[in-house]
Amino acid sequence: MKIILLSGPSGSGKTTVARILAQSRLSPSVHLHTDDFFAAIKQGALAPYLPEAHEQNQTVTGVIARAAAGYAAGGYYTLVDGVIGPWFLEEYEKAARAAGVGLVYVVLRPDREVALDRGALRSQHPLTDRQVLNQIYDSFTDLGPYEKNVLDSTDLTAQETAEAVLRLR
Repeated sequence: MKIILLSGPSGSGKTTVARILAQSRLSPSVHLHTDDFFAAIKQGALAPYLPEAHEQNQTVTGVIARAAAGYAAGGYYTLVDGVIGPWFLEEYEKAARAAGVGLVYVVLRPDREVALDRGALRSQHPLTDRQVLNQIYDSFTDLGPYEKNVLDSTDLTAQETAEAVLRLR
């Protein structure tokens, strides 16, 4: 089985696409929403986009990577959605290797305005500040060797994006 990392800036459609894939396209499947792992920290949590949250982010990333690898090793397609930049890929690669499972990294990146509009309009989400969303988007604008992993979802529906992700796996 494989771990499929659905990454990209806030508002790129990661959670919606992961949900579609897990609920109707891949079986058996697990969907790990990285926000849930950060929300599990009840005392002393830092907003993950703050520079001083780096150590916390490393810890949480390691936990998610090991959980994803455990599910994949157990025979599940494991979808992980979150703001997972190349700077955290090593944790996932290490966990996937140790579990003997495959890993696919996909970065959903619609154009800036689409992502910012979607991100700012999310109801029930703690992060809707356009300035912060813009900073997060900036971290995905030049991915160097990982540009080949980018899927432009600007003009795609969530269903079309899910189908495009399936073609990449």
